[in-house]
Amino acid sequence: MATDRDVMRQPAVADEFLKHVDLFQALPAEQLAVCADAFVLARFAAGEMMFGRHDAGDRLYVVTKGRVRLSIVSEDGRELSVRIAGPRETLGEMSTLDGGGRSADAVALDAVEALALKRKDLDRLMVVVPSLAQNIIGFLCKRLRETTDQLEAIALHSVEQRLARLLLAEIGAGGSALRSLALSQAELGHLIGASRPKVNAALAALERAGAVGRSQSGAKADIGVLRRLAGLPDG
Repeated sequence: MATDRDVMRQPAVADEFLKHVDLFQALPAEQLAVCADAFVLARFAAGEMMFGRHDAGDRLYVVTKGRVRLSIVSEDGRELSVRIAGPRETLGEMSTLDGGGRSADAVALDAVEALALKRKDLDRLMVVVPSLAQNIIGFLCKRLRETTDQLEAIALHSVEQRLARLLLAEIGAGGSALRSLALSQAELGHLIGASRPKVNAALAALERAGAVGRSQSGAKADIGVLRRLAGLPDG
């Protein structure tokens, strides 16, 4: 976890960044500035654990740089990746709000920088910035819908559909499009609940269909084809 020497106050950085984050978007400039002033910048090395499952939830993080893997490990050592969080994504909000234990491990996949907000500061901000509480309600409802969709996908959809929906979700998030293709096939399997060989076959099927492709400039996607293969309506 980040130590005091790794953490510094960065209100100017936070002010500019937070207006693009779900929890804080659409807040008036003066209220956004009040929120930004409560954040500190935390740095984590690649492979470092940001927090562990069941740890006390003392702060939430907004990723500004790098990627964080959120996962659950069973008693017999099996691992399930819940999601990969990238820039502008929030993690640790649930336990920070209710004071309960963390629901998953969070490990930095690369060198990560994140804006951190302590629980006591979040409680204070919800009083002095009432609109923030409404944003949090909307944010948690969105997370619940995403979790329901994830469970539905694992239970009802083919591996190809699950992989297509994962890629569509990343493109729609407005971050690094198709950054999942930089992950290993085993890691993709953790995210969609499939074995590595099945992910390999599904990825090959998406490429043959023209849904995804690779070039020297990076991965690309055909949104229309991806939506069709994902079993989603056009548009």
